[in-house]
Amino acid sequence: MVAKLPRVAPLTVAMLGLGEAGSAIARDLVAAGASVRAFDPAHPKAPDGIHVASDAGSAVAGSDVVLSVNAATAALDAADSAASDLRAGQVYADLNAAAASVKRAVADVVSPTGAAFADVALMDVVPGHGLRTPALASGPGAEDFARRLGPLGMPVEVLDGEPGVAAARKLLRSVFMKGLAAACIESTRAARAAGCEDWMREEIAGVLSGADGALLERLLTGSERHATRRIHEVRDARELLTELGVEARVSAAAEGWLTELEGEHAGGRVPAATGGREEGVRGR
Repeated sequence: MVAKLPRVAPLTVAMLGLGEAGSAIARDLVAAGASVRAFDPAHPKAPDGIHVASDAGSAVAGSDVVLSVNAATAALDAADSAASDLRAGQVYADLNAAAASVKRAVADVVSPTGAAFADVALMDVVPGHGLRTPALASGPGAEDFARRLGPLGMPVEVLDGEPGVAAARKLLRSVFMKGLAAACIESTRAARAAGCEDWMREEIAGVLSGADGALLERLLTGSERHATRRIHEVRDARELLTELGVEARVSAAAEGWLTELEGEHAGGRVPAATGGREEGVRGR
């Protein structure tokens, strides 16, 4: 049974962007009782219950909240197209997966209009979550964004700081998530070439399903303490991948990090990953 989204006082939301993410959020907003107007020249058809505006200004004018859900490359253009119709009392929230510098540039467009700008970072995939996608928000409109969207079902964590702070958090997480994806791709391709892909998939799934803070600590401090031994191991792994015809991109990067950690260890430096504890430089 699908849980019903809460209904609150009617809110008028302008959606700039009706791609996969925008449509999912818009549908949930309608289900929560919001009045939704949308504009997206690339997607002229909208989900049921959503009014399709003729242009960005028509969607934005008189709305309570404006949600820009486009490609990062279109974020600034979307703000430019809406700026002349933005007014004080509105919240303009940029939900695009853009760099902090782009968020600040969008804020510079929005701020003179009197509308409050919120840099919003969606922290999970939107399909399957819709309005319930966890979000971080920063900037002058962050608290107002959380106050208006939170009751409709969006879990929003407000961060202190200027526009770009939420975007930076998302990108920092992306270093891990995209790096993890790359490691999984390289491992499974190599295992496929070696004839044991199913085994490799089970190994990866087992590690991920059992991951906790203790594992993270071992990865961080263990890599520094045992860097020399692990350099040799990863070099052997690179040689194996070469024999299997798989380019060792992630393995090469791992060797580079281990080499740097080995140098820090030899020089008595404590890497930031160890939190400054002295035992981080006592190797075996």
